[in-house]
Amino acid sequence: MFFKKRKSSMEKEIFEQSEILEHLINTYIGENEEILIDIPGGIEQVVFVASGSSYHCARYGADIFGSIANIEARAIYSSEFLLKAVIPHSENMLYIFITQSGETSDTNKALIKAKQSGVQTLCITNKEDSTIWNASDYKVCCHAGVERSIAATKSLTSQMMCVTLLALKFAQIKKMDTENYVNELTSVPRFVEETYKLRPRIKQLGRFLSKYKNIVICADGVSYALAKEAALKIKETSYLNVTSSILGEFMHGHVAVLNNKSAFIYILVDDLSYIATKNLNKIKDEYNPPICIIGNKNVKIKSTFNVNIDCESKIVKYFCVAVMIQLLALEIALKLGRNVDKPHGLNKVVK
Repeated sequence: MFFKKRKSSMEKEIFEQSEILEHLINTYIGENEEILIDIPGGIEQVVFVASGSSYHCARYGADIFGSIANIEARAIYSSEFLLKAVIPHSENMLYIFITQSGETSDTNKALIKAKQSGVQTLCITNKEDSTIWNASDYKVCCHAGVERSIAATKSLTSQMMCVTLLALKFAQIKKMDTENYVNELTSVPRFVEETYKLRPRIKQLGRFLSKYKNIVICADGVSYALAKEAALKIKETSYLNVTSSILGEFMHGHVAVLNNKSAFIYILVDDLSYIATKNLNKIKDEYNPPICIIGNKNVKIKSTFNVNIDCESKIVKYFCVAVMIQLLALEIALKLGRNVDKPHGLNKVVK
């Protein structure tokens, strides 16, 4: 049902993701569930460096590495990394650089700076034989194919898959039990296919949100990476004023923006905490914006819209929600008559 003609590269690339993710699973998961990726041993700390959507994957990765492999990890923007007078470095550190094209200028410069400190480097890129591929000590290919739309879609989820597989590889080296994680990961393509079926509901939400010039997107935990990605996707395809924030931090003054007419989105993959419930109800009671929840429905929150897919695995749901927000950005932009493949003033390296 998903092989009808697509009207834009962005739409086409969104619907390629289940097949690409299946290919990555078949490529990097071998016999006895061994992850077939070459990595250095003895790593105790990881630093992710990236820009744009790749940085949002890095944020996701920093949390995933902690929960899956029990490895301390953090993410930093490539441009911010270049401004650091001193960067952390030791024999037990690995710097992971993420870039779709392998030619992202500030990310490549950051790699050079890291190598000058003598740290080990690994790249995750969609382009073998690119600048960053050739300069890195270790490398992982996303195998997403050429991505023509300005908005990153299939490159992001393929990066997320590679990051998750890397975390599993480090866990396996540490002799940790990864069986459940691997089993969950292999079900991602099937659940992404199910997510495509939510498009009619997402289209309704997109039409509703297209009436608002201001949209606030909040989340907590790993979901914050998806909130940042959702904000970027909508901004670059629809030109709306969209901001993202960790919910708890949003309540420290930022919440005042809701005095202007705004829509509020909360992305929920993890369990809803007591504090988050309290904050969301405070927002509803004091500012009364429409609250749209993408992810787990919760009866404690009075939401205007909810888009969700039944899935017990949090790892799997991260991928499903990533696809949901891509479809949402697409539908808002289409309603507003935007050119989703070539937003004004933006360019993309696709080498």
